[in-house]
Order: sequence, then C-alpha cells, then structure tokens
Amino acid sequence: MELIQQTSDLSAYLAADEVIDHHHPVVRETAARLADRVADSYAYAQAAYEFVRDTIPHSADSGDLRVTWRASDVLEQRTGICYAKAHALAALLRAEDIPAALCYQRLLHDDGSGHAVHGLVAVRFNGAWHRQDPRGNKPGVDARFSLDGERLAWIPDEKSSEVDYPVLYAVPHPAVVSVLKAAPDRPALWKTLPTAL
Repeated sequence: MELIQQTSDLSAYLAADEVIDHHHPVVRETAARLADRVADSYAYAQAAYEFVRDTIPHSADSGDLRVTWRASDVLEQRTGICYAKAHALAALLRAEDIPAALCYQRLLHDDGSGHAVHGLVAVRFNGAWHRQDPRGNKPGVDARFSLDGERLAWIPDEKSSEVDYPVLYAVPHPAVVSVLKAAPDRPALWKTLPTAL
C-alpha cells in the first residue's frame, strides 16, 4: 500500500498542538530520558516505540476506565487506547525531531459485532514512511518496531470490509479527537468509537 501524506509540508509532521503536545515537560523529560540511553535517531525511535507499547497499558487490556487523549496525559497517567498511545508515540518522536504521522485502519471487533477505527503511527526515515502499532501486545498480538516490512498488530481482511487507510495525518483525525474528548469513561467511549473515516 502506498502511504499518502495529507500535506507535502514535512514540518507539519513535527508540529506540536493540543493533542501532540511535545512541548509539555512530561513529554520532554520522557524523551530526554529515552534519548540518553541510545546512540542515534533510529535507536531512539525504537526505544520510544517500545516504551509506549510496553510501559503504557492499553486501557481495555488493563481494565482502566480512564480516557486519555493528550500525549502528556497518556505519559503521565500511563493509560490509553490505541489512539491515545499513538498520540504519545508521535509526541515522543517529534520531540526528538523525527517526523511522525497518525494513520488508521478499519477493523472488525473481536466478537464480530461491527467495525472500529484503529490508530497507528508512521515514522519517517530515509525518505520513506514506516507504519508502527504501539497498541500493546497481548495473546494473538505481536506488533514490533520495524523499518523493514510492517510488523503491525493486525492486517486488515478486505473480505470483512476491513481497510488500511493510506492517508498520513499531520494532526489526529477530528472524528477520533472528538470521541475521546467527549467520553466520560472507557465504556462510554466504546459505544461511540468511529466505525469508519
């Protein structure tokens, strides 16, 4: 699949905003701590990915009812669903001047009861974008950081109307942000997740 930048302006994929708030002290401190342990930007990107994937539980896996959406809150509260974790990873990457985009898939719920949009991140190295899924592994999910072929949590099945959306967004999709902001808790969020973009 060919990934398509929402904007040709690469600086948009380094920008801070209300959601990807990489100017926030919590993001800066986390990024600095991770950067101190590695030799280069490749190693930093992998370390940031593994930090978000492994140390911030997906709230559905952990049973956490809180809903986070701002990158700094995800890092501070150590919880979030796929979108929130993608926001945190994008902020950590951008904090170290690594272009990061938000991207999405449309996937069938585990119980087959309908579809939901799933959030990912794409990181740019050597003139190419590489999608990463920091959702968090669990039985049946083994996502890994990779610049050499995708190692995502799920591969969409077109027969089930699942979709890989090719657009690389510089800011999180408004449909995603609006449901995260409006949800008082995760059970309420589960009822309002976008089913398509």
